[in-house]
Amino acid sequence: MIFDLFSTSDVKIRDPGLKRYINLDEKIMVKSYGRNRERFEKSKTHVLERLANLLAVPGHRGKKHKIITRSTGKYTKCMKIVIKALKLIQEKTKENPIQVLVRAIECAAPRDEVTTIEYGGARYPQAVDCSPLRRLNLALRHLVHGAYDKSWNKKTKIHEALAEEIILASQNKPESYAIRKKTEMEKQADAAR
Repeated sequence: MIFDLFSTSDVKIRDPGLKRYINLDEKIMVKSYGRNRERFEKSKTHVLERLANLLAVPGHRGKKHKIITRSTGKYTKCMKIVIKALKLIQEKTKENPIQVLVRAIECAAPRDEVTTIEYGGARYPQAVDCSPLRRLNLALRHLVHGAYDKSWNKKTKIHEALAEEIILASQNKPESYAIRKKTEMEKQADAAR
């Protein structure tokens, strides 16, 4: 049980690439206190903690500070947003919200992306495969960015927007920001082959 609210024992991860990196250990309190300092140790951090940590980032989009949120670095505030969103998901879908989140991550994780290669003084876009850890990072980041887009300067609360974004992504609907970003990245990679 997580927070004595949600069970992870029956959650199935279908994507074999992401199975090692989505950590769903049963804990009452998901907090690592920033002790993951070794290489690839980020994969040992619980997926809900990683989602809450991304909510605490004050809205960076590339070099632009598009959104400056008020929850920067506040662990308790961000975790309350995640818990409210999970309760809302459970209410709306009548399913285990952790399973819905895992399905949303699997659907929103891009398989290919584009990098720039310099050859003979000219730069060319080159399609490359995404590593599983980066796939997970991008999926979580896009879910959070989509939630902020839906709630910033609008009547929708952040936990409602996050729940809606996770539900749409789990159903693989194009209304989800994360799904749109995934398809856009994969189209760019196909063009750069």
